[in-house]
Amino acid sequence: MQMLSIAILGAGQRGTALVRALRQLPGVSMVAVVDRDSQAPGLAVARAEGIPVFTTVDELEGKVPVDILVDATGGEQVSSGLPGVSVIPAQAVEVLTSLAEEHDRLIERLLRETREKETVINSTHDGMIAVNERGEVTIFNAAAERLTGLAAAQALGRSVQEVIPNTRLPQILRTGRSELNQRQEMGQVTIVTNRVPVRDESGRIIGAVAVFRDIGEIEALAEEITNLKRIKLMLEAIIKSTQDAISVVDENGRGLLINAAYTRLTGLSEADIIGKPATVDIAEGESMHLKVLKTRRPVRNVRMKVGPGRRDVVVHVAPILVDGELKGSVGVIHDLSEMARLTEELDRAKRLIRRLEAKYTFDDIVGQSPSILAAVEHARRAADTPATVLLRGESGTGKELFAHAIHNASARRSGQFIRVNCAALTDTLLESELFGYVEGAFTGARKGGHRGLFEEASGGTIFLDEIGEISQRLQAKLLRVLQEKEIIRVGDNKPISVDVRVIAATNVHLELAIERGTFREDLYYRLNVVPIFVPPLRHRPEDLSALVEHLLRKYNQEYGRSVEAVSPGTMEQLAAYHWPGNIRELENVISRAVINLRFNETTVTEHHLPPLGRRGEVAAAAPVPAEDGRPLAQLLAERERQIIVSALKATGGNKTEAARRLGISTRSLYYKLERLVPDLNGLA
Repeated sequence: MQMLSIAILGAGQRGTALVRALRQLPGVSMVAVVDRDSQAPGLAVARAEGIPVFTTVDELEGKVPVDILVDATGGEQVSSGLPGVSVIPAQAVEVLTSLAEEHDRLIERLLRETREKETVINSTHDGMIAVNERGEVTIFNAAAERLTGLAAAQALGRSVQEVIPNTRLPQILRTGRSELNQRQEMGQVTIVTNRVPVRDESGRIIGAVAVFRDIGEIEALAEEITNLKRIKLMLEAIIKSTQDAISVVDENGRGLLINAAYTRLTGLSEADIIGKPATVDIAEGESMHLKVLKTRRPVRNVRMKVGPGRRDVVVHVAPILVDGELKGSVGVIHDLSEMARLTEELDRAKRLIRRLEAKYTFDDIVGQSPSILAAVEHARRAADTPATVLLRGESGTGKELFAHAIHNASARRSGQFIRVNCAALTDTLLESELFGYVEGAFTGARKGGHRGLFEEASGGTIFLDEIGEISQRLQAKLLRVLQEKEIIRVGDNKPISVDVRVIAATNVHLELAIERGTFREDLYYRLNVVPIFVPPLRHRPEDLSALVEHLLRKYNQEYGRSVEAVSPGTMEQLAAYHWPGNIRELENVISRAVINLRFNETTVTEHHLPPLGRRGEVAAAAPVPAEDGRPLAQLLAERERQIIVSALKATGGNKTEAARRLGISTRSLYYKLERLVPDLNGLA
């Protein structure tokens, strides 16, 4: 093919474009560029490309061979002035220039689109290999390089089977069928791959593509997603199960999550809240969610009213920050009415610990039986000392009355008398009430701490009722009070000295509790310094009449009645009953009998009495005789005498050991012996 020598006349914008375009054409040789302006841009391009430049056409003659002179001046048609040289006029050059410029634009566009596609292909995390219809690699992206360990330059243009020996892309080219989600070993990596054929507009297969990913990454991603779902479900379950009302909004202040406690408190359901503005639940006050989203700071203890019921609440709201970015806010809502109820419940519990001034004396103890007189005499002597007193006896026998009387007869009568029912309070509450606590000792602890009852009773008397019911942990702390005369508040380690006289009471068999390991023996000996046995009502039947008269006077005053007496038949029925509830039960029976009387009646008769006994069993109208005709009271006394005699014989006359086995004090045993076994000398 003959090479054409071309010279361009004019090195302006048009001439420059022609220089660039014609240089790329096969069979064309650029031999000269001519322009009178030495600064014309086309001359600079020509010089850079090594093309000779001239200022006039005449200079070309004899210097360079020219076949065609292209006029790019845009002026009137010119002649070359050179023999045998053809001139392409400016009009034709304009058309050629337009074509060249369009060519440049198309090339630039194609290059840009190619770069964009390469960028996209190389940016994807999935490996991608494409082949043409001959099986030659045409695409090998960066992810494919990473997964195969091969460089793209090693793969492009080569047969794909040379690059990936176990590839199935040739089968895709041959069959035209896609293979999706296939596992394949690729060196040290296991991949999951999708292989699909590439077709032209007519449906002919012109190539194939494989897109693949490391299956380990997929499994790790799946596990991460599963863990995230599990954590999300767990967090939702925690929020929904908590007893605190919780509300969560997104960064735009739209409801995101509420729990069941929130619905119970406000009366609003998820449909009322989720996706709605944060103000939708507020009946009175400012939205703390919006305030927190605006300031990015938490707020606490803000009172407002929420829900259609206008519930009075206090709220705590905090921002939700993830990597420093605000994602929403979470609020915890407390019902003030519930808090008030709990406070009232606590007050009721504390009222169980009655702080009393002792109002009874020994003159208030009714009875002339030897057993009650012995107990009173023993208590009078104990009142003159600061010793610890242990009141023993069944429930309802009047142990608290004895405690009052001992305090009022002692040198501490001007001090506090504080009564604590140890069985009425939980172990934790009893500890904090007895010993006090310091600020911050536990959740809800009062600011500044709290003085315990031992401190408040200092200089006076504390009466610990039902002492046998306290835990061994509290038994140890109580032992310290009795031994060291000091207490330590809950949450503190500093001892505080106290001057308090302890009177304890129990209906528990403490000796048996010691054997069972539920009561400390060392505490038993500290409490049992002055034991006093308060006899049950069935052991003092001769006091029944005086007690009934006393109770009639008491309930006449309380109920505004004028009952004068109890009929003989009624007294016989009362005397025949065994009174398991002791004086407390007698009080209940007489109280109900007085209530059953009409206002014009003055005598209690049998039909006024309620059914006696816990199960409503009615006592006989007269003493129930045994086979030998003796009444129950006499039979009981005889049986008690037999038990005492048997215990003394079993211990060889050792009264201390006999009292221990019987579960009574030695002093009580002496009293019973005086009353029931006058012929003591004949027992040895």
